[in-house]
Amino acid sequence: MPAQPFAFRLDATDGRARTGAISTPRGQIRTPAFMPVGTAATVKAMLPESVRATGADILLGNTYHLMLRPTAERIDRLGGLHRFMNWDRPILTDSGGFQVMSLGALRKLDADGVTFKSHIDGSKHRLTPERSMEIQRLLGSDIVMCFDECPALPADRDRIAASMRLSMDWAARSRDAFGDRPGHALFGIQQGGLEEDLRAESAERLRSIGFEGYAVGGLAVGEGQEAMFDVLDYAPEQLPADKPRYLMGVGKPDDIVGAVKRGIDMMDCVLPSRSGRTGQAFTRRGVINIRNARHVDDPRPLDEECGCPACRGYSRAYLHHVSRSKEIIGSMLMTWHNLQYYQDLMADMRAAIAEERFEVWERDFHALRAAGDVEPV
Repeated sequence: MPAQPFAFRLDATDGRARTGAISTPRGQIRTPAFMPVGTAATVKAMLPESVRATGADILLGNTYHLMLRPTAERIDRLGGLHRFMNWDRPILTDSGGFQVMSLGALRKLDADGVTFKSHIDGSKHRLTPERSMEIQRLLGSDIVMCFDECPALPADRDRIAASMRLSMDWAARSRDAFGDRPGHALFGIQQGGLEEDLRAESAERLRSIGFEGYAVGGLAVGEGQEAMFDVLDYAPEQLPADKPRYLMGVGKPDDIVGAVKRGIDMMDCVLPSRSGRTGQAFTRRGVINIRNARHVDDPRPLDEECGCPACRGYSRAYLHHVSRSKEIIGSMLMTWHNLQYYQDLMADMRAAIAEERFEVWERDFHALRAAGDVEPV
């Protein structure tokens, strides 16, 4: 595939909400964009074609999991991650940092990188900024994330400051190791916890290094929505306006709407797929637990306005039955529905921003969710 430039354009703004597109050699990513998570080279319970049918322009893969199994070297020998998982559109890979930091006693941090034991078999591994860049190059992802350290919140200011400055050193090393890769992009990750001055320092350092896009990291790690929104009231504005802004690991529908309102362009979360496998459905009227007894005789769809296969062809009663029975089709249909809901949400926001009616759209979004589910039959 001939290398083409990675580019971002803004088409419209409404307040601080933005809509536009990221261009890559593998296709365009409409923003604001939600990226389904394909942790181990699969969005669980979904075919790649089905994920694309929901409207997804890009998927996320996980460096930590893929380096352990089946290994980045094996994926490279087999033609790269796109061919391996049969997804020919853009892929973003995270750096592995968050998963490694989550290992707790299984990992040891130093200024150069992290040594850790695999959660699968206890084997010993080493991740540094240079190794993370190598793994993501072997995978062939279109958008590569810097290797960073992300402390769980709450944490004291000194711990957050030290972690942020280490991450900025690693960002510079990631940039050097990434090299010149036309058509591929490297994103820097802003850190600094809930401290505005530390986030400003982080943003200044990232801007001086220079990246194709910037992530707001270190949120959705236990601080709660109010604290997260407080940070998003200023953090996106600290980053370049002419580059995509990515909020990592978010989130619930109202988290996403609040993030877009504050200037975020990209998000990812396991929530729609994970919830689908446990019988939770996201609808325009809020969250439904399809395993509840109220649905056992209900002939209606999950969501009258949804065009996904679960809503077009199956009743709540059927979905209740297969989910309670733990039939595989239950996970498939519920996941498809949730991913469709999330992509419909993004499309609705893109249209509202383009037509400068985001404030009205947001009010209606919250009002309908507050009204709750339809009355039982």
